[in-house]
Amino acid sequence: MFIRQFEYLEALAREKHFRRAAEACAVSQPTLSAALAQLEDELGVPLVERSGRFQGLTPEGEIVLARARRALIEIEALRAEVAEAREGLRGKLRLGVIPTALPMAVRVTAPFCTSFPAVTLEILSLTSDQIRQRLESFEIDAGMTYLDNEPLTGVLSKPIYAESYCLLTRADGPLGGRETISWAEAAEQKLCLLTGDMQNRRIIDGLFRSVGKAPRPAVETNSIFNLITHAALPGVASIASRQVLDRFGPPAGVIALPLVEPEARHSIGLVVADRQPLPPLPRKLFEQAPAPDSVLAL
Repeated sequence: MFIRQFEYLEALAREKHFRRAAEACAVSQPTLSAALAQLEDELGVPLVERSGRFQGLTPEGEIVLARARRALIEIEALRAEVAEAREGLRGKLRLGVIPTALPMAVRVTAPFCTSFPAVTLEILSLTSDQIRQRLESFEIDAGMTYLDNEPLTGVLSKPIYAESYCLLTRADGPLGGRETISWAEAAEQKLCLLTGDMQNRRIIDGLFRSVGKAPRPAVETNSIFNLITHAALPGVASIASRQVLDRFGPPAGVIALPLVEPEARHSIGLVVADRQPLPPLPRKLFEQAPAPDSVLAL
């Protein structure tokens, strides 16, 4: 049993195709297949469902895959620690971020990039469920997600900022002269909202339920850009994070009305898997992450 066999198994599970897995590992397909067959012989169980092509892993294969991923992350951590001692922190750090927090991710990445310029960052737009799954499967090193709504288990967390909400609507529309709007009033608008797989949408639906409302959105999107730009359409209003708008501003001719009654805020922060010791890259990112600004703190 050797490390490359684990790498081949992980690549096959990820690519779901023998040729693509071999290409990802920079080996020939026969080399990859032979190494996996040898691993099966050593363990005495089939790991891969075969029927001319890849059909998935066997139940035993899923067990071995989970162990293999843990072993590979430990080996990568060992390599990173040795490299850090010799030449400073290097490698690739994979950060998953919920879409509503993507514009704010720089609050976490900027100090890290300044301190560790030799590290490559990969920032992925993921739902909170995907962040949970990929942390558990070692596919990302850290995440930015909600901390106080559907909180994750088995993680270390650090608050970064608090998200609040506003209604985007045309300045020349019926609400143009308003300074705020209640959630109950917002429910009566023709709304553009995020899709239901987004935790932000589940939060907003919960806020509407708290005032006895259940709006039917006219437009649903998984894009923050689309969410904001649709508010410029006549008769359409969007609900967006106040913090995203503070960074980029609303579209021309659109105003942002704070949503009140209730005034809701939810904590968004950095999470890393609670594994000890933490590998160097997520550990340094966690240590470098800034505390919430007083104006953003809950």
